[in-house]
Amino acid sequence: MAEPLINSPVKHWCEFEFISKTVKNPNIHIKGNYSYYSAYWDQGFERCVVRYLHDKPSTLDKPIDQLYIGNFVCFGAECVIMMGGNQLHRTDWISAFPFDTRSFVPAGDTVIGDGCWIGSRAMIMQGVKLGEGAVVATGAVVTKDVSPYAVVGGVPAKVIKYRFPEEDIEKLLSLKLYDLDEKQFLKMREQLQTDDVNKIINYVQFK
Repeated sequence: MAEPLINSPVKHWCEFEFISKTVKNPNIHIKGNYSYYSAYWDQGFERCVVRYLHDKPSTLDKPIDQLYIGNFVCFGAECVIMMGGNQLHRTDWISAFPFDTRSFVPAGDTVIGDGCWIGSRAMIMQGVKLGEGAVVATGAVVTKDVSPYAVVGGVPAKVIKYRFPEEDIEKLLSLKLYDLDEKQFLKMREQLQTDDVNKIINYVQFK
């Protein structure tokens, strides 16, 4: 993998940004150090991927929808996370025009689970929760929650398949792999780069 560039001009498609090093918005909460935005030939993750999220802290009288991002998440180029819950227009009223703050309806927090892969130019809509290991296909528009280890695609996105059988997904979730120390997780590369779920189970249980 190429070395990440933080504030340098982008010169090649394989450059990427570790978002834990660049994101400053207090309403974006990033777990760990390894989630990255890939091939960013725009102005970076916080400015271009995360849309319509205030950069002032949330308060009791002025709550702001929060964005939670797990560890080891891969964000493809030009994907979008639509936060604007505090700017949604009231389609149940006669006019959808936002005359004042009564028109703004919170959508709830958006959660991108550990180990997810968001394809290039995919769009995650407000208040959606992606389970651990979910994959969002290129160009998909996700309007509903996605189950762990599901692959979704299309507009609106629907489940194409699951990455593993249901019993294996339950086993993976029970391991809580992404709650392990990062150094310990990285030492399991050989066990993680295989489709043999029992191999990683045995490694974790007997290590």
